[in-house]
Amino acid sequence: MAISLYLLLTLVSIIFLKLFKHSNSQLPPSPPALPIIGNLHQLGELPHQSLWRLSKKYGPVIFMKLGTVPMIVVSTPDTARQALRVFDLNCCSRPSLAGIPLTNYSFHFYCLWKHNRWVSSGSRKLSYNYKDIAFSPFDDYWKEVRKLSVQELFNIKRVHSIQPIKYEEMRKLMTSFAESASKKSPVNLSEKLLSLTASVVCRASFGVSFQDTVLDSERFNELVPEALEILGSFSASDFYPYVGWILDRFTGLHKRRERSAQDLDAFCEQMIDLHLKKNKEDENEDFVDLLMKLEKEEVVLGQAKFTRNNIKALLINILLAGIDTSAITMTWAMAELSRNPRLMKKVQSEIREKYGDKELISLEETEELEYMKMASRVNVWAIGRDPDAWKDPEEFIPERFMDNNIDVKGQNFELLPFGSGRRICPAVYMGSKMVEFGLANLLNRFDWELPEGMECEDMKMEEAPGLTIYKKHDLLLVPVKR
Repeated sequence: MAISLYLLLTLVSIIFLKLFKHSNSQLPPSPPALPIIGNLHQLGELPHQSLWRLSKKYGPVIFMKLGTVPMIVVSTPDTARQALRVFDLNCCSRPSLAGIPLTNYSFHFYCLWKHNRWVSSGSRKLSYNYKDIAFSPFDDYWKEVRKLSVQELFNIKRVHSIQPIKYEEMRKLMTSFAESASKKSPVNLSEKLLSLTASVVCRASFGVSFQDTVLDSERFNELVPEALEILGSFSASDFYPYVGWILDRFTGLHKRRERSAQDLDAFCEQMIDLHLKKNKEDENEDFVDLLMKLEKEEVVLGQAKFTRNNIKALLINILLAGIDTSAITMTWAMAELSRNPRLMKKVQSEIREKYGDKELISLEETEELEYMKMASRVNVWAIGRDPDAWKDPEEFIPERFMDNNIDVKGQNFELLPFGSGRRICPAVYMGSKMVEFGLANLLNRFDWELPEGMECEDMKMEEAPGLTIYKKHDLLLVPVKR
């Protein structure tokens, strides 16, 4: 079970190889590499799993080469602590790559370091040349836009101010579940939860309904996962900067990347146009209004003026990170609970004993649901499966978090769903609360059954590749009204 940004978006790229650059004798152990391709042949469809298996053989710190690019893999709480706390300042910037998965919530830590700087077209394309939070280098610009987003969008006061939006969208979802329950028909929770978070994020951050945007189409359920898969893809342009683009065109990656960038740009343009047409007497200023004001006033952030492309880069960050990470976490949590009926009952009992008669459970009330919160915790992939950090790491055991002080805020390196250090996700509180609010109300109002003829052991729990780890097969469950 794995998530990745949070919430928005906390990629923690570790330029960790600098710590070993003085001589080859200081390099960590390395799997055997081949000429030209290096260790690329050792990465399968799910690179995070391939690297985890290699770490079992070669140790918690591994040196690899992906084409021409040297890379360090770290995969334990102790090595993560070294990278994210002890050497955080050395490790908190970003390389400019086409689409390499640096560090995120679903991959275990691995990082890239380049002898020469080159710019390719993946993360650069989708971040408008590194003008966002996720892919921007660690510099004055990044510090200022991150501070701006925390102050205006991700703070506790703001999260609680959007409760009415969450209530309204949750009521719509509950109504649709009730209709399915009356027909005893399965619902696609993967799609429904993605739609829920999209609706909340669009209204809370952009001031418009998701249904009124270009995203409200059949393509939406493909667009966000596809964009994150592209950002998390291993592009030949990354590893062979002068000739790799040929292979990217041959494999179709370049075409998919361009299409994704065009769709996301269309969304950004629509958001900006809608705000330009807003009634000037409308006092409800949202985050887009604030960014447009910075552009109009030609404010300087870092070393350059704030432009339209800066706005778009930040909007895409919020869209991708805000929508998918919470939805993925809820999906994996519901999948694990559905194939563990005893744990499902335990979570529901806690919720219903406290709030069983309520139509909707509030954000404040979720604070009292300790067992449910334990059941919703996910981790970076390898650390979550480290037997030295966790007993029976492959098992879904919410009780493992009981009676300890380990939390998700980045200070305990056994549990890092939001990352840690300077590049920790800026929306830790917002992301956590969305997950807790969603799960509490789903589990309070309905029981959930597997489709007819399916047993717990029949559930498919395979992962899909990408920057965040989606459930490969959609989660279909039948709601049963209490």
